[in-house]
Amino acid sequence: MTRVTHPDAFDEALDVDPDEVDVEPRGIRLDAWWQRIKYTPGWRWGWNWGAPLAVTALAAILRLWDLGFPHQLVFDETYYVKDSWSTIHLGYEGTWGSTPNPGFESGSSSGVNAYTSSPEFVAHPPLGKWIIGAGEALFGVQTAFGWRIATAVVGILAVVLAMWVIKRLFGSQLIALIGGFLFAIEGNAIVLSRVALLDNTVMFLAFAGVACVLLDREWHRRRLERWIADRMVAGRTLGSGPAMWWRPWLIAAGALFGFDAATKWSGFYFLGVFACYVLLTDVLARRRAKLPDWQGSIVKQGAIDFVLTVPVALAAYLASYSGWLLTKGGWDRSWVEQDPTRAWGGALGWVPRWFQDLWHYQTEMYGFDINLHTPHAYMSQPISWPIMLRPTSMYWMDYHDGTIGAINDLANPLIWWGGTAAVAYLIYRAVRFREWQSGFILAGYGAGWLPWVLFYSQRTIFTFYSIAFEPYLILAIAAAVRQALGSPDDPRRRRSTGFWWVGVLVVLAIALTVFFWPIWTGERINYFYWLAHMWFPSWI
Repeated sequence: MTRVTHPDAFDEALDVDPDEVDVEPRGIRLDAWWQRIKYTPGWRWGWNWGAPLAVTALAAILRLWDLGFPHQLVFDETYYVKDSWSTIHLGYEGTWGSTPNPGFESGSSSGVNAYTSSPEFVAHPPLGKWIIGAGEALFGVQTAFGWRIATAVVGILAVVLAMWVIKRLFGSQLIALIGGFLFAIEGNAIVLSRVALLDNTVMFLAFAGVACVLLDREWHRRRLERWIADRMVAGRTLGSGPAMWWRPWLIAAGALFGFDAATKWSGFYFLGVFACYVLLTDVLARRRAKLPDWQGSIVKQGAIDFVLTVPVALAAYLASYSGWLLTKGGWDRSWVEQDPTRAWGGALGWVPRWFQDLWHYQTEMYGFDINLHTPHAYMSQPISWPIMLRPTSMYWMDYHDGTIGAINDLANPLIWWGGTAAVAYLIYRAVRFREWQSGFILAGYGAGWLPWVLFYSQRTIFTFYSIAFEPYLILAIAAAVRQALGSPDDPRRRRSTGFWWVGVLVVLAIALTVFFWPIWTGERINYFYWLAHMWFPSWI
C-alpha cells in the first residue's frame, strides 16, 4: 500500500490505484505539538528532570505526610522497631522486658522493660533492622517518625528506580513517568512505606539487583559486539566467544541479591532466578551473534556467571552479620564454645568456630521459618495475592463514638488488578513475539511470587509479602501502556483511542487513591465510610 505523506509525493501517487492509497492521517495534535517544542532548551530540562522530580516529590509527600501517626507499634513493628533499636546499640538483637511497648511508645527506651544485653532469637537476618535502626539513630525513637523514616525513604527510592528501569526498557520518558506516577500513588506501596517492616527493603534491594542485571545485559552485548569486530578485523577465529570475567554490573547484582537475602531469605530466590536469566541471555546473545561454537559456551559461561554472583552474594550476606560476629553476646554466638563436643570433626574440623556458630544459628532460623504454621486472622494463600483476596489489617482504633482509625494494606484496586491483567498479557507477548522485555519483567514477577506458591502455601504468610513483586507489576502496566499508546506513525484513530484509554486509567487510579487514602494512613473516619471500602467480605 502506498501512503501519501507529503505534497511532493502526489505526482508519484497518480499511477496508484485510488483504492490502495492510504490517506488516513497519522498521529494526533499532541504529537505535532511535541515535535515543535521538544528541542526547546527549557522544556527539555523540565521534561527530562523536572517531571521525574515532580513524580518523586509526589511519592515523598504520600509516604512522609504525618508519618509519625499513629504513634503506636503497628502490626509486626512490635518486633522490628525494637529489635532495630537494640541492634544498633548492641550489635545484635537484645531481649526486652515483659511489657516494653507502652514505655517504648511513650518515648522511653530505658527502664525495667527496656532491652538487655541478653540475646533474642530472631527469625530473619539483621540487615533490614540495621536499615530501620539507621533512621532511629538519626531521629530518635521519641516519635514514630524515627521508626519509619528509613522504610519511607526506601519506598521513595523504589519509585525513582522504577522510572529509570522503565526508561531503560522502553526508551520512553512518557511511559516512565506514567509508570512512576502509578507506583507513587499505589496503596500497597504506600502502606508498606509507612510502617517499619522488612518487606519494603526486600522489594527495593531485589529491584536494585534486577536493575543491575539489566545494565549487565547491555554491557555484555556491547562487549561481545566489540570482541567479534576486533577478531574479524584481525582475521582470527571466533569459537564460542570470550570469557568475560570483568562484569561490574553483574557483581553488583550479586551483592544486592545477597543484601536482599540478608533482610529476608526470600532474596535468595531473586538470586537463583536471575543467575539463570543471565546465563540464558548470555548464551542467546552468542547464538544470535552466530558464533560457530556458541553451544560450547554454556558450561564455561555458566561457571563464570556463578562465580560472579553466588560467592559475592554469600559474602554480602555474611557481611550483614558483622555486628553479631564482632561481639560475643548474640544468640548462639558461642554455641560451640559452650560445648566443644558440638564442634565439627573430620574433614570439616578446620572450619572456624565462629562460622560453626553462625551455621547453627542459620539452621535454627530455617527450622523456625518452615514450621511457622500458627493460625492468624489475616493470613492468606499466595495463589490469591494477584487478585488481592485477603489484605492485611495492620491497625484498628475504635474511638467509641461511631468513628474509627484503620490501616488496611489494600492496594489500589485498578492498579493492582490492571497490573495482574498486564502480567497475563506479557506472558502472551513473551510466547508470541519473544520480546525480551516481557521475559525480563516476568522473571522478576515470578521470583517475587512463585516461590511462595510452590513452597510455602501452608505457612503463616500475609498478602503484604506481595510488595516484593509489585515493581514488576508496575513494569507490566508500563509495557501494556506502551502498546496502548502506539507511536506517532499510527493512524490517528488508533493513537487517539490509546491516549483516551490511558488517560481514563490514570484519572480513575487517582480517584481510587483519594478514596482509599484514609484507610492507608489510619485517619479518623466514620465507621460506615470505612465499611464502604470493604468491597468483599474477605477484605474485612
